[in-house]
Amino acid sequence: MANLMTNYLGLKLKNPVIVGSCGLTNSLKHLKEMEDAGAGAVVLKSIFEEQIMLNAEEFLKSSNPNASLFKQSFQDSVKERYQDYDLAFDYIQDYAKQTSLENYLNFVRAAKSALKIPVIASINCISGYDWEFFAKRIQESGADAIELNVFLLPSDLSHTPEYLEDTYIKIATEVKKFVTIPVALKIGYFFTNLIRTIQHISDTGVEGLVLFNRPYNPDIDINTLQFVTKNIHSSPNEYANTLRWMGILSGRVPCDLSASTGNHTAESVIKQILVGAASVQLVSAVYEKGIPYITQIINELSTWMDKHGFLEIKDFKGLMSQNKVHNPAAFERVQFMRHYAGIE
Repeated sequence: MANLMTNYLGLKLKNPVIVGSCGLTNSLKHLKEMEDAGAGAVVLKSIFEEQIMLNAEEFLKSSNPNASLFKQSFQDSVKERYQDYDLAFDYIQDYAKQTSLENYLNFVRAAKSALKIPVIASINCISGYDWEFFAKRIQESGADAIELNVFLLPSDLSHTPEYLEDTYIKIATEVKKFVTIPVALKIGYFFTNLIRTIQHISDTGVEGLVLFNRPYNPDIDINTLQFVTKNIHSSPNEYANTLRWMGILSGRVPCDLSASTGNHTAESVIKQILVGAASVQLVSAVYEKGIPYITQIINELSTWMDKHGFLEIKDFKGLMSQNKVHNPAAFERVQFMRHYAGIE
């Protein structure tokens, strides 16, 4: 029988199937059900950088006697960021009151106490401000690792490509200064040169990269002329974009790679591992088919391994990556030509 045990971020996982950060991972009841269904690890629902900043002053006063040395109020920083969007700031402020940093740390502690599988804390962030106190607190809460979900869209004309890349690097570098637990960076693919940027990020010493975060895409109700929320969940065919870049990057960066977005079936999980993924994150599939569906995916992965004679995950991990191809772009070009020009 196949042995599904693997390693991700230096953590021992009973299998490579992880439940990614989402609303479902904000409940101890659901987390326990995920563990019982066989999940190899869980990524807790993210706390947002704005929440941390809005709670920072009060939190620092109680935990750090030198809090007054900070040159600028964190709250003012958030106000400045949303200075032209009063409703947005009001919403963030109210949300931060409901979910404080201390509450999040308590939830991490409770999750660690309730679960045997690795618990990965998550921060959704967009800047590289002083992480010293907050990164340390998350580590002290017992989290096995931290996943930094960096959400940056190249929508500001005043920002250069270098600025965006440097922000990712700064965030990773700052957090790595203050924690000893593994750090993974969850990123998007909006870069001028994705491979080069990812190589630069990996040089910061992060233990993992999660490809890719799925940005919120607005929609419009043409009857009310209002922005609405639609297509929150990924579709099964979205795994292909991650598959391509996972295969190109595998073996070219020193850290682990985790596949995210569009993984709805055991088949897509297997494909991601074949091109080099150390773990595969599920979210939409769990929402749509329920937590017990995790068990089905794991069982189908095991059955496939037995059928093809793979005793361990490492026996086929990266088997079909492009790390031995001198110029992966040329390989992609040939595949494009074969499909559209009928070259066989």
